[in-house]
Amino acid sequence: MLIAVATLTPVYSIDAQDVSRVCLTRSLVRLEVKADSCLQSALDKSSYHGHLYSDKAPGMSVLEIPGVVAARVPSAQYWPTNSLRLWLVRVLASGISFLICAFMVGRISEGLAPGYGSLVLASFGLGTLFAPLAAANFEHITAGTLGLAAFALAWRRRPLLAGLAAGAALCFAYEAALIISIVGLYVALQGGRRLAVYIRGVLPGVVLLLGYTWVAFNRPWRFSYRYVVGPNESNQSSGFFGVHLPYLHAAHQIFLGSRGILLISPIVLAAAAGLVLLGRRLPAEAIVCALVTVAFVILNCGYFLPYGGESPGPRFLAPCLPFLALGLAPAFAAWRRVTTALAALSIVAMTTVTLTWVNLYPGRWTIWDQIFHFPVDRSAVLAYLSPNVLMQLGISARAANALLVLAAASAFAIAIAGAPRRPATLWRRRRSNDRRREPFRRGTRSPLSRDRREGRAYLAGGVNDPAPDHDRTHER
Repeated sequence: MLIAVATLTPVYSIDAQDVSRVCLTRSLVRLEVKADSCLQSALDKSSYHGHLYSDKAPGMSVLEIPGVVAARVPSAQYWPTNSLRLWLVRVLASGISFLICAFMVGRISEGLAPGYGSLVLASFGLGTLFAPLAAANFEHITAGTLGLAAFALAWRRRPLLAGLAAGAALCFAYEAALIISIVGLYVALQGGRRLAVYIRGVLPGVVLLLGYTWVAFNRPWRFSYRYVVGPNESNQSSGFFGVHLPYLHAAHQIFLGSRGILLISPIVLAAAAGLVLLGRRLPAEAIVCALVTVAFVILNCGYFLPYGGESPGPRFLAPCLPFLALGLAPAFAAWRRVTTALAALSIVAMTTVTLTWVNLYPGRWTIWDQIFHFPVDRSAVLAYLSPNVLMQLGISARAANALLVLAAASAFAIAIAGAPRRPATLWRRRRSNDRRREPFRRGTRSPLSRDRREGRAYLAGGVNDPAPDHDRTHER
């Protein structure tokens, strides 16, 4: 509840994402895919044979149908700058996906390092790019949620359900094809039969996406990015839909720029180090998480807009963050103080970004410049605060945002209080000393060949620690 208050209550102003997606949603309600009048003045749109279409994958627009119908959202020409109706649409789509993803990350992490699940949940939900994107109308949250679900289901030896989730992710974001491929390789290690079942599960999502492009652009292989018109038309048509080989300037912007991921969310450093620890015990699963992360980093470093336009940061990295976050459990268990400090810094930065990113354009200034100037000049942050839905209760904008900050701080404090006091030596052992502490004893099958019950051990039952009693006493 506290994390939901801290992330889902801001009411962001209208942007190009809202117009492109909701216009398609309104057309789908009328059983159409073109949206000529609604997209007339939109920035993000495609043009084909004299008609205007959304340039986005259709998944978010389909998911937003209940919210658009319930809120009776009118055509884009009649939207106020800060629309409560659009806020409801965003929360019912991206917001719910965010909460589901945060729960999954916390639940899997609790299995990896018992006692640290809630701390990982709070750190991920409040200290990564998922926080400011939760109440926005981007596809990355939902695509990342479905991608993580596909991986978790494949981990539990449920290839059909994993394929269905992966195929659904493709309908939300074209780049989810990277997750489909990497999870497919993971399933292939479990056997050819399971891979065939996984592919069968992916097919419905692929067919739905190709069916949409066929209806809209007269051929199933003609994707919306091919017909983009507007300011980004030339850039979007170059390379592979705007993606080139990675270049240095983009890499600098993504990691160390004014909205670089290492500046606004340094917790990713601990997560990356935690994946190394995870690889000592679960190499296949750690490699999947690492491959997904590296794939999206390369993709983002090659895109002509490293931050994807108006956004809180390098938003194209968002779908890989749930995979990267699985390294937080080993990181907290092994290096509790350092990881907690990085999480605290990330939550401070991300909470400030969540409050201000729509109105604050930092340019060469970072979010930390604004935070450090706050005691001297409060207008450095207060002047850029977004409206908050809590204002509907009759409180001022500053009081509503103060409650948001209090909710974030309280959630993190409660998570810290509930975590174990001492680092878990289980995750600090070197590989050479780990064999008698492996969760699957010597003589049993490897994680890649174990049966479905064993495959669920980390997701549901936690880490088994077959240490002798004297070792347990020493650890206590």
